[in-house]
Amino acid sequence: MEKIIFFGLVIPIMAYVLYLGGMAIMNGFKSKEANRVEKEEAENETSEIRDTDPEQSINLSDELTKLNDLKEKGIISQEEFEKAKNKLLNN
Repeated sequence: MEKIIFFGLVIPIMAYVLYLGGMAIMNGFKSKEANRVEKEEAENETSEIRDTDPEQSINLSDELTKLNDLKEKGIISQEEFEKAKNKLLNN
């Protein structure tokens, strides 16, 4: 009688738990792949933008150099330098 209960209840429950675990793992792999593809597309778009406008990167370099000179001369503080640098790099 105990064997019937074991095979009738415990084995199907264990099989269902294994099934759920396998599905969770597969969903994780699918999500990871989707995130990787999105990240690659974003990097490609960013690199295309950088490649198409070299003049902007030259201006960015010049602006960062000017900001660094202002900071070294004491005209602006470290905080102001960081804010301006972040503003330039995020645009």
